[in-house]
This record gives sequence, structure tokens and C-alpha cells, in this order.
Amino acid sequence: MLLRERLLEILAEDIGMGDLTTEAVIPDGIEVEAQIIAKEPLVLAGMLEIKEILDMIGVRVLKSIDDGVEVSEGTVLAQIVGDGRAILTVERTILNILMRMSGIATATRKLLRKLHEANLKVRIAATRKTAPGLRYFDKRAVMIGGGDTHRYRLDDAVLIKDNHIAILGGVGRAVKAARSSVSFTKKIEVEVSSPEEAIIAAENGADIIMLDNMGVDEAKKAIEALEDRGLRKRVLIEISGGITEKNIIDYARLKPDVISIGALTHSVRSVDISLEIKRILN
Repeated sequence: MLLRERLLEILAEDIGMGDLTTEAVIPDGIEVEAQIIAKEPLVLAGMLEIKEILDMIGVRVLKSIDDGVEVSEGTVLAQIVGDGRAILTVERTILNILMRMSGIATATRKLLRKLHEANLKVRIAATRKTAPGLRYFDKRAVMIGGGDTHRYRLDDAVLIKDNHIAILGGVGRAVKAARSSVSFTKKIEVEVSSPEEAIIAAENGADIIMLDNMGVDEAKKAIEALEDRGLRKRVLIEISGGITEKNIIDYARLKPDVISIGALTHSVRSVDISLEIKRILN
């Protein structure tokens, strides 16, 4: 129900009071068959969402490929039948959803494959650096690609960042404050900028330590410092900031539990997908 409401908002944003062009040039009552086609290799994401849209406007999906499937260029992702005006009116909306979500899923899967080929078992996670209003779609695309969604919202977990620490005057104080007031059901993560802060965070009860914007050498020192003090097994280690396809293997070799990458969602490259009318049915 909530997804349908969100999709209706997206449609309203795009359509306004109606599709002026389609209503002016396409006669009412024309039934058509159309195909949604991948124009490049991709990991499909967003099919569930566009099926909801098509159902809302009375367009039938005769066959489709499931989310998460890798396809080659030229693959027919869905074959649909319905009112020509309705299909043309939602064409750009459904393609935008498919192209963005599939772009995110494809990028996520590519990084995971790179780790797998290097025999490195590290989770790839998203961040909250998502397009306003599109977080559900962006996060779900990461999940479809095989990644971890991280926090959807601020109320999912505690994540103490540099500005929290700046106001409170230190990592230890911030972790203690969270530990004393937050339910046991919520994880406490803290962002640290040095090996020393990592140790303080672990000693004060953090569940997850984020090594933020550290170079490979400094991240290695932080992990080794935790190991030397017997603290490594108490915490999950997340590495974040400046991770790219070029350096992800270097970070993954340090054996963190999670590598989070904001670029998966804030710098996504949409893949190329098109909708083509194939037949007039009446």
C-alpha cells in the first residue's frame, strides 16, 4: 500500500493534469503491444515497482524477467499489452525507475564480483547518500545487486559522526552517552578518524566502528591496533570514504566486515533501457 502511494506521487509529478502530447495525437481506445528492452548488459532492478504502475493503469504484463537477473544487450525485459495512451503516458516514469535502479544494482554486482574473484568475503553496503524521495528505490536496488542496505532512516541505528563528536568533545563521551540512553535493540556505530579513536570507541562499548576516510595504511594500523588489544572480535569494522573500483581490493584485503560506498547511489549511472511499441491490436 505504501509503495503504491509513493508511485502515485511519482506519477503525479510527471503527468500533472495529463499527457498533453499523447492526448492530442493518439486516438482514444487503441490497444497496443509493447516491449521494454535492455540496450546494454545490466542487472535488472525495478520490475516489481513498474508492475505496480502498470497494474494501476490497467496494462497487462504478459511476461517479464525477474529482478536480480543479469541480462545481455537486446534482452526483452517485459512484454506488455494495454491502452496505447496509458502506456505512452507512463513510459518515461517506468523507464526512469528501471534505468536508475538497474544502474545501481549493476554497479553493486560488479563490485561484489570483483571481491569474489579475489576470494575476499566483505559486505558491500550503501549509505544514506540517496536522491531525496528515492531512498526506497535506491536502497532496494543495492539489495537486488547483492549489497547491504545499511540504515534506511535515522531511527534504524545509532551512527555517531564527526559533528556529534565535535559537540560532545570526544569519541568516548559520545559512545557512553548513546549506550546509556539507547535501547539494547539498537546497534551503536561510531565514525573514527584515527587508530586511537578506534580503540576508544571499542573500549567504551561501540558495536560497529567506521574507519572514515582513512587511507589503506592508516586503516590497516587501526585494525591492527584493535587486534593487539584484543578488541577486534568485539566489534564490526566498516570502512567508508573514497572507496572506488580501483582501490576496493586494497581495502578488502584488510578484512573489514563491511565496505560502504556512497557513490553507489549518489553518483549512479543509469543504464540504457527503452520501450518500443511493437503492434497495434485493434
